[in-house]
Amino acid sequence: MANATIWPGSSSFFPGDTPFGFYDYDYQFQMDADKVADFCARRLGYPISDVELQPTHLYTAFEEAVTTYGNEVYAYKVRQDYLDVEGASTGSNFNNTLIQPNMASIIRMSQQYGEEVGVGGNVEWYSGSITTVNGQQVYDLDAWAAASASLDTGDSIEIKRVFYQAPPAIVRYFDPYAGTGTGMQNLLDTFGWGNYSPAINFLLMPINYDLQKIQAIEFNDQIRKSQYSFELINNKLKLFPIPTVDGGKLFFQYIKNSDRQNPAGDSGINSPVTNVSNVPYANPTYKLINSIGRQWIFEYTLALAKEVLGYVRGKYGTVPIPGAEVTLNHADLITAGTAEKNALVERLRGYLEETSREKLLERRAAESDFKQKELSQAPYFIYIG
Repeated sequence: MANATIWPGSSSFFPGDTPFGFYDYDYQFQMDADKVADFCARRLGYPISDVELQPTHLYTAFEEAVTTYGNEVYAYKVRQDYLDVEGASTGSNFNNTLIQPNMASIIRMSQQYGEEVGVGGNVEWYSGSITTVNGQQVYDLDAWAAASASLDTGDSIEIKRVFYQAPPAIVRYFDPYAGTGTGMQNLLDTFGWGNYSPAINFLLMPINYDLQKIQAIEFNDQIRKSQYSFELINNKLKLFPIPTVDGGKLFFQYIKNSDRQNPAGDSGINSPVTNVSNVPYANPTYKLINSIGRQWIFEYTLALAKEVLGYVRGKYGTVPIPGAEVTLNHADLITAGTAEKNALVERLRGYLEETSREKLLERRAAESDFKQKELSQAPYFIYIG
């Protein structure tokens, strides 16, 4: 190793000269690899002083710089757009895709509120029924579930809706025994509307007339009859009025608590994005990186080269020469390289943050305010008619 060659003054890149080969077959990367190597060597003092690195060291630093740049850019994109890409397929590639803002994740979160009232969510509602018994007012739905709901051990049900109510008042609109009946059935039949809702009233009477009659029927049932109602406490169903016949069917809807407590809902996609580690971003395409990004990569490559050169020179703290010895500057190189790397990363993150959706909208709003103030200084025309 003592006779290992060092930077000879020029280099010639070939695919396979980098550890991972991420960009080896990118024509622009091939073109820039030797230029970046020469740039770093000159910035490190060549040809005034030797640079104890081989071309592959500089190619490695170049590859790492490109990868680091891509990681920072795409990590920012993941933070910015995660709510919009969560649940998308991991089989796609978002590198050069314009992410369309959407409400999918917000809706998934809000659906669980609708689930509680039966207007959304991803929890299955099941149907069941019990047979009423003459004189029995209370029915244990937990006992029914244990026998009929196919529950797993430890599971339970929650009743969401009970279908136990009187027939709608509209079906007794012309019932003379409802206390508010009218004698217009023959008239309806004459017009051919006998099988429909009271269409003759739509033609001859205002809608408030129908509403008042329906309310009268419901109020009559509530005062003069045993109103249909029920009470549900701890899945014990209590019916009012008490059933007076055997064999009646009472239907209800319920959910299984195990379904509600299952956090892994089916998104309909075989391999969805579930966390920041599987958002489908790949290494960047070097030829598509603009001059701003490439300059950052060149500087980061130089910082990495300083670190590597510092570690190499640190292996030999001093070098003997005739009559004396020379102390190498390895500590300075490592310190400078580390500081420059950190500063470059912070600069890039700050630049990305300044271009975030939030910052751009704030800047656009401020620009609009300034335009309004500027326009307000212009004189107004006075028109005299």
